[in-house]
Order: sequence, then C-alpha cells, then structure tokens
Amino acid sequence: MSEKFDIDRVQGLNLGLSAGAVAVSWALLSPLFAVSLAAGAALETVNFRSLRRSSQAIFHAGVSGSGAAAGSFGLRFVFLAAAVGLALYLGAHPVGLVIGLSLIVPSAIIAAWMARPELAPATPAPPPDDPSWDEWNPWLARERERDAEEDQ
Repeated sequence: MSEKFDIDRVQGLNLGLSAGAVAVSWALLSPLFAVSLAAGAALETVNFRSLRRSSQAIFHAGVSGSGAAAGSFGLRFVFLAAAVGLALYLGAHPVGLVIGLSLIVPSAIIAAWMARPELAPATPAPPPDDPSWDEWNPWLARERERDAEEDQ
C-alpha cells in the first residue's frame, strides 16, 4: 500500500459512508432517522473542516501568533453544540444525529489503514539460548537499560 495519508481521502470516504448510511437508514428505518443522520453528517463535515483549518493555522504559526487560531479551535465546539441543540429542538432523531456525527472516525481509520506502510519482511528469531534475549525488554519493546549495579 504505502500511499500518502491524504485528508481529502478521509473526506471522500466520509461522504461515501454517510451517503450509504443515509440510504440504508431511509430504506430500513425511517425518513426522520435518515434526515437526522444526514444532518449529523453535515455538522460533522463542517466541524472536521474547521478542525483541520484551525490545526493547520496553529501548527504553521508556531507558538507566537496562534491565539486567534486557538480561539477558533475552541469556538467550533460552541457552534457545534448550538447546532446539535437546534437540530434536537427541531425534532431530529438523537441516535441518527450521533451516528452521523461519528462517521468521521471510521473514515479516518480506513484512510489511515489504506496509507499504512509496507510490511517488513519477517526475519528469523535468534535461537532460544542466544544471549541477546537477555538484553531485550519485551514489555517496552526495546533493549534493556543497564543499571549502575550491572556495570560494576
């Protein structure tokens, strides 16, 4: 695989998953559930794009000059909460809304899985009596650090 992780791929997968979920919920559940799921997916798309813009502004600006970006980073939660509250007030199905808001997670996981690096070829393990086994810490997956008492 070893493709570059692309944020546009995440958004494309999100659009596909959202459209599929809306179609299935329209056919199997109810139109209210499907519309609520679509509304949640739309809110989540706007929230994700805002998160992306704020994060890029914060990381590109460095420590100085990132106050406005950090403010917009937090302000998006206020807008999202207001939009969710408005949707619930207008009669949206809460479960459909939450599912729609959550569809970005599998999209990001699938995109990351598609961009994973190639698997390294397997190398044979040393024989069981090899002294290098004593130098390896399996709990930390690295070589053991020597203590001052072991060096003497």
